Amino acid sequence: MGINYSIKDIDLAEQGRKQIELAKEQMEGLQELKKELVEAKAFKGIKIGMALHVTKETAVLVETMIEAGAQVAITGCNPLSTQDDVAAALAKEGVHVYAKKGVSVKEYYNQLNSVLDIKPHITIDDGCDLVNLVHTKRKDVLDSIIGGCEETTTGIIRLQAMKKDGVLKYPVVAVNDSKTKHLVDNYYGTGQSTFDGILRATNVLVAGKTVVVCGYGDCGKGIAMRAKGMGAKVIVIEVNYFRALQAHFDGHHVMPINEAAKIGDIFITVTGDKGVIRVEHMKQMKSGAIVCNSGHFDLEVEVAKLKDISKVTKIRTYMDKYELDGRHIYILAEGRLVNLAAAEGHPSLVMSFSFCNQILGAKFLLDNKGKLNNDLYWLSDEIDEKISQIHLNSFGIKIDKLTEEQKKYLAGWEEGT
Repeated sequence: MGINYSIKDIDLAEQGRKQIELAKEQMEGLQELKKELVEAKAFKGIKIGMALHVTKETAVLVETMIEAGAQVAITGCNPLSTQDDVAAALAKEGVHVYAKKGVSVKEYYNQLNSVLDIKPHITIDDGCDLVNLVHTKRKDVLDSIIGGCEETTTGIIRLQAMKKDGVLKYPVVAVNDSKTKHLVDNYYGTGQSTFDGILRATNVLVAGKTVVVCGYGDCGKGIAMRAKGMGAKVIVIEVNYFRALQAHFDGHHVMPINEAAKIGDIFITVTGDKGVIRVEHMKQMKSGAIVCNSGHFDLEVEVAKLKDISKVTKIRTYMDKYELDGRHIYILAEGRLVNLAAAEGHPSLVMSFSFCNQILGAKFLLDNKGKLNNDLYWLSDEIDEKISQIHLNSFGIKIDKLTEEQKKYLAGWEEGT
């Protein structure tokens, strides 16, 4: 067997295997779904190209796909999010894995190209970089692609733009928009893992601080909830009137970033947009302020522009001090995803929900091969119910059932007061 991987160190495989087994133990819902898929060999003969965070949880997804008959090639979807021991464990077991923590942008795209070299039938993306590469520089693989799945808000934003411009060349399932994914991954997962990253990077006390959350989508709501629960005062920055209203009624202060910049202690971006915290804002921050990003790309905070006018000193592994105008602020994880760069990302249970969605999204594409337009698709409410049921069963939780009379009432219109 030849070498089909590019990783940091194959000798890390033993530790990686321990991590994968730990994750598997906490992903009971995915394990239950796996039995059904493996028995049916649901992905027999299918090549799957993945650009996901290479974590212990993702390894469980990879193994599930392989045991269900697929050939998988995987790379990271962010230069700082790969867990090198997990990548080594996958490589040792013969998986095509091209991922290291801390790669350059050039290496990152080389790894994406290596995944596409297998000519995948299905792409599974987190951030849309794989899809983007297919549509720009790797159109040679388009003929083999049945469809794709996208896991994160940033990727959906890019896909919506591709659809609007009429350039999307194959159907893509917006896995990110499933209710179970939004609730468990975006809201509960991002809320917890973001502060996990901040605390590992800084060991700062959150209680009593003013935390500025830029963006009040599901991820921002989760972060704000955790900040409030840890004793912080929360300020929300929004450009959407409805979400700003939600933040206000949730008990948070709402104001423009220009005002919040002067009073915040910890700043967290989670919008999917660029230039959210700009140099002009960081110049207004008080000395010692902490700035980090929990959105997918490192464009939300203008770190590169700040670096050009600052003296930069590495204080801790994922905490850099930027000195300017006689003051200093701290940037965490180089402005990349703080929860994955400085910590381990979402807890395993969270990813059980997300990866059930990914797998069922891929199965939807196979079940509807040749019937779909080059468009975005959403998983059905029935799939959300199935994923919810699988996990509730694993928790030992039972729910009530409608009586026949109740079903008849809900389906009718004649009966009133």
